Amino acid sequence: PPRRIEAFDVSHLGGTNTVASMVCFVDGKARKSEYRKFKIKTVVGIDDFAAMREVVFRRYLRVKKEKGSLPDLILIDGGKGQLSMAVSALRELGLDYIPIVGLAKRLEEVFVPGISDPQSIHKQSPGLILLRRIRDEAHRFAITFQRSKRKDSLISIFNDIKGMGPKRVEKLLKSFDSTELIAKSNQIKISKKTGIPEKIAKEIIQKALSILK
Repeated sequence: PPRRIEAFDVSHLGGTNTVASMVCFVDGKARKSEYRKFKIKTVVGIDDFAAMREVVFRRYLRVKKEKGSLPDLILIDGGKGQLSMAVSALRELGLDYIPIVGLAKRLEEVFVPGISDPQSIHKQSPGLILLRRIRDEAHRFAITFQRSKRKDSLISIFNDIKGMGPKRVEKLLKSFDSTELIAKSNQIKISKKTGIPEKIAKEIIQKALSILK
């Protein structure tokens, strides 16, 4: 069985703040010191396939340059599309000999390069259970990073409004954790929940609506 497995996942919110994660497991145990976060640089809007290609390419370009440890298996969170893009990144780097699989969430199906149908693996097999655990950890790590990025961007957006200091922004984001929720609200509700004056709350809603356009 593969000793070192590296797994990738991509996360975004409606095509914004796209990020990716890589987690590393050695002998079935998480090695958190080797986890990596990536801000996606070359992809605009929603394109999970291109984002996956970018992150796999960047990861192993760096490993090659630094003569680091290559994994015994690469695990991609996704199906045939994400897998084929990851393979193309490895091929460009001359690393397409590294075993790689995709694990699609919907039916927990495993895909391998060059075969269109999923592999026939028993759902309770220890190998598949381990792959699911690693995939879920990559997903958790990506989501956590994406949320922190989203919060940072919201702080910078609402800090610009006159009368909105750090404490008021913090109160706002505790009550409404997305631009969509703010845009759907009204100034009376925002004021009641956060203590922010209605006049400023109105500006907050206008700002949120302009971002979503």
